[in-house]
Amino acid sequence: MSTLQPAALPESVNDKTIAEPPESVRPGRRRRKSAAGDAARAITSPWASGLAIVIAVLWTVPTFGLLVTSFRSQRDINTSGWWTAFGDPSAWTLENYRQALAPGTSASLSQYFINTIVITIPAVVLPLFLASLAAYAFAWMPFPGRDALFVAVFALQIVPLQVALIPLLDFYVNRLGFGASYWSVWLSHTIFALPLATFLIHNFMRELPSELMEAARVDGAGHVTIFFRILLPLLTPALAAFGIFQFLWVWNDLLVSLVFLGGTPDVAPITVRVAELSGSRGSAWYLLSAGAFIAMIVPVVVFLLLQRYFVRGLLAGGLKG
Repeated sequence: MSTLQPAALPESVNDKTIAEPPESVRPGRRRRKSAAGDAARAITSPWASGLAIVIAVLWTVPTFGLLVTSFRSQRDINTSGWWTAFGDPSAWTLENYRQALAPGTSASLSQYFINTIVITIPAVVLPLFLASLAAYAFAWMPFPGRDALFVAVFALQIVPLQVALIPLLDFYVNRLGFGASYWSVWLSHTIFALPLATFLIHNFMRELPSELMEAARVDGAGHVTIFFRILLPLLTPALAAFGIFQFLWVWNDLLVSLVFLGGTPDVAPITVRVAELSGSRGSAWYLLSAGAFIAMIVPVVVFLLLQRYFVRGLLAGGLKG
């Protein structure tokens, strides 16, 4: 009797070809690739690139003009535009920066720099830490009324900052006895930042796999161990993204610091000093350009150092599958 032998497969047909169906049989993957290709073509189209260049130029030219103005004398600023400075390189001077750094008052600009750092660092760390704890509770700790409380916390963002300044000032002075102290500014910036910080960190935390927490609980880990040893390292992109926002907001803030601290040199931030550079009657307004660039040195450095975390934090949770 003859035994039937299976037909030999061509050498060009391998296991991968047999295991995977053809592209036409996988509509889901084809649709995803098509959508991704359409998005990539839309982003890299000449029209999109041209629009991005126009927006970048319109955004950069005024700032560049302000930078050039900071190196011009008061007479040149009053008589000609900043673009004329390129025709006379000898007219460039550092006098504006010298006067801004040593204005001849009882406190130099360095003291305001120190005040701003003392204000900014706790005002960034406190809301990040408290918002991380609150986000963990809302994301992974079931309790009665959790969803309603989360909506209420998020709704606090609609309260205008200016509405709360006077009641908070009265509470600090008459109830807590803070007066013109850093605690009033730290607490105020923390209060104003908590709703948005909790919302953003909560959304990022909910994207983490629940199996990670379940495996930690099986191993005997409690909430404190899970938060500090497992989740907190994974939250670095989200914390860095909001930390940059909060840092820029607090560093450039004038209203909150002026209301709660006043303008005394021992506690006032650098924004108060920049506002004072123009003089009591605006006679030295040309110094504002130099003072503005001195004040923005630290925020620019912080943003450049943390920009990769900033981009990762903004994109976190936005792409799935």
